[in-house]
Amino acid sequence: MNLSELRPAPGSKKQATRVGRGTGSGLGKTSGRGHKGQKARSGGGVRPGFEGGQMPLHRRLPKRGFTNIFKKDIVNVSLADLNRFEAGTTVTPELLVASGLIKSVKDGIKILANGEIDRALTVQVHGCSKVAAEKITAAGGRVEVI
Repeated sequence: MNLSELRPAPGSKKQATRVGRGTGSGLGKTSGRGHKGQKARSGGGVRPGFEGGQMPLHRRLPKRGFTNIFKKDIVNVSLADLNRFEAGTTVTPELLVASGLIKSVKDGIKILANGEIDRALTVQVHGCSKVAAEKITAAGGRVEVI
């Protein structure tokens, strides 16, 4: 096999349909647009969501609730997930991201009391539940809110 002999797989390259190239092509004359009407015209057609003058669906449905633009996006971490770190480690947001436990810090990190911890760690996070803090200190570690 040479570089000059390479060909695409049969059927993988489909030729583009050429409209308006004579009646013999199957898509000549009106080019598949039919006769007259808004959709047959150049630049014709309706915008997305237009229902022919009928009240569109997005205006028929009731509005409900609101979006709080000041909402904080806090990333929750379970207490049991901290067991992957060795005893005596200082667990920081950067370490949590680097270890793959969370994807990004966003507006803050909070430790929740899901599971148990069996090693002494210094945990530096933006928030910690009361029970989680008690479990960390009971294991010989400490919590620092940053």
